[in-house]
Amino acid sequence: MPDTLAPTAAASPWHEGELAIQRSLGVVERMDAPGRNFVRAFMPEQHRQFFPMLPFIVLGAVDPAGDVWASLRAGEPGFIQAPDAHALELQLPRDGNDPADNGMEDGDAIALLGIQLETRRRNRLNGTIRRPADDRFAVSVGQSFGNCPQYIQLRDFSFVREPAAPPRTRAVHLGGLDARTKEIIANADTFFVASYVDRDNGERQVDVSHRGGKAGFVRIGEDGVLTIPDFAGNLFFNTLGNFMLNPKAGLLFVDFATGDMLQMTGEAEVVLASSEIDAFQGAERLWRFRPRQVVYRPDGLPLRWSDREAGQSPNSLMTGDWQQTEDRQRAAARAGEWRPFRIVQTQSESTTIRSLYLEPADDAGLAPFRAGQHLSIRLQMDGKSVVRSYTLSAAPSDGAYRLSIKRQGAVSSFLHDLGPGDIVEARAPAGSFVIDATERRPAVLLAAGVGITPVIAMLHDVLYEGLRKRRIRPTWLFQSARSLDERAFGEEIASLVDAGQGKIHLTRVLSQADGARKGEDYDAAGRIDMPLLQSVLPFDDYDFYLCGPRAFMQSLYDGLRGLNVADARIHAETFGLSSLTRSADPGVPTSAMPPSSTPVRVIFATSAKEARWQPGEGTLLDLAEARGLSPEYGCRNGSCGSCSTRVLKGEVAYPQQPSFEVRQGEALICCAVPAENDGQALQLAV
Repeated sequence: MPDTLAPTAAASPWHEGELAIQRSLGVVERMDAPGRNFVRAFMPEQHRQFFPMLPFIVLGAVDPAGDVWASLRAGEPGFIQAPDAHALELQLPRDGNDPADNGMEDGDAIALLGIQLETRRRNRLNGTIRRPADDRFAVSVGQSFGNCPQYIQLRDFSFVREPAAPPRTRAVHLGGLDARTKEIIANADTFFVASYVDRDNGERQVDVSHRGGKAGFVRIGEDGVLTIPDFAGNLFFNTLGNFMLNPKAGLLFVDFATGDMLQMTGEAEVVLASSEIDAFQGAERLWRFRPRQVVYRPDGLPLRWSDREAGQSPNSLMTGDWQQTEDRQRAAARAGEWRPFRIVQTQSESTTIRSLYLEPADDAGLAPFRAGQHLSIRLQMDGKSVVRSYTLSAAPSDGAYRLSIKRQGAVSSFLHDLGPGDIVEARAPAGSFVIDATERRPAVLLAAGVGITPVIAMLHDVLYEGLRKRRIRPTWLFQSARSLDERAFGEEIASLVDAGQGKIHLTRVLSQADGARKGEDYDAAGRIDMPLLQSVLPFDDYDFYLCGPRAFMQSLYDGLRGLNVADARIHAETFGLSSLTRSADPGVPTSAMPPSSTPVRVIFATSAKEARWQPGEGTLLDLAEARGLSPEYGCRNGSCGSCSTRVLKGEVAYPQQPSFEVRQGEALICCAVPAENDGQALQLAV
């Protein structure tokens, strides 16, 4: 639903401010038709019936000095009437305490927002005032449109005095924010914002809209500037688009328990990219507001509201807060450091897989990450430092790191025996095996055994982002396990499928189905292969995500390529010593350097040791260990980045391209070998 209304232009339904933001997201073409079709020049019948039910109306008006104000005016239901589809009549007397009243003269442009806090319904309208008397005015409809219910907190209203009765205290004009007005903002989960643009034809178009989030989602800076996260909406970007062309803004905060009002006018600035946006959960942009005039109106409203039990907006609950954001920024600044993490919970997921829940044990938070990435951890075992990497089975929205580890080997067994209170060290999550939960192309997730760990994180992310943005990416999950008791996350996955509104499909496969009931415990026996995929999928254009043992992934990769699925559409995670042999699409250039075909002298500069690498003798990590060195590593296949080492001189090559993105001037020595280099030595910071 539109956030506000855009002027109509010959080439586009949006003005240049709105287009600028749409361009930054690549949605200009997608939003063209909705913009042309959604906004009406009249009120539909349901809107005509809606406005007369309201006990208050939110207004946006521009005073003679060109400052825009947001206001809220109350009346007994019925004080607004819609005699026809083109006019709205309001019985509202002039109010000298309201700074917006100066912009409500005959012929002035105005915006109205009708909102029912008890039902989350809201509709928008703007137009031109026709004022026959001081106690009433009409609005000739310019544009009328509905709004979505996101971020509205449920509240019930009551009157504490006659709507026309004056408040006990007059409005106070402040030079800036004081303790009381800061308190109102700090506790607010709702406010209203007015903006406007003057179109090329001289017509002024005013807008007023609602903003919501968790209490405290508006940050007050030491300089008095307010910072507001902008959450997922309809991609119309009308309010922020107005700010791009005209920064003037008017904000209204209401203390719903006391009826106090805080009105401000000033200038707004839109921020499309920053580290704060990356760290604030749910934020897609920010905007800042610098108040220039502040009007505090104690007891300004005759209405009081009471919060509904469990009445918080589900969308608001999916967003973060400023303390979490600061913690995440500190974590991001320490991304390359080893930090202590405390195990706060453990949970058996199957007979072989156990989950560890980790929370920071220092003063920083969780570094932002993407679903499917992994965590490198460092342990002290038998007096030695050991580094391993494990995929995160938690989504970025889950509030904790979760590692789900299969017991296989000394390190994983050691981790299985840890419990709440134990400390491990970890670096920031990394890895390129990630999913874009907002992509419109359907996704197919293929997991075998412990390969379910990144996949369940992806599934959580698909659901979270889909509910947050009101469009769940169509997703098919195929999960295979050897037996029912070895299959992990059964109930958790079932709950995600149930919450997926029919967009998430599950096929469970067991290779040993003895004692399991087909249709209840599993859907197919055997293994995930191409005939199974073709029998379940309505084959079309998909993104495929593979995680499991090497033979499993290679077989599916080759089968998909055999059906002409593009290499770029097949994403694969590798772990342990596994790797995937890929075939490039025709016409796709490769820039990989070839491995050296002759022996190369390798200098480990930090340790002051040398070695001679021979073709076919293994990786640079193998060579370093053969010389008695102990570089850090986590995966030995280029998927975690733990072994990233500065290359001081020379070049390296990768017989199998790593999935981890290699930084300039560095090498992943766990899977790198010397490149062809005309006999020059290779120098590494090891």
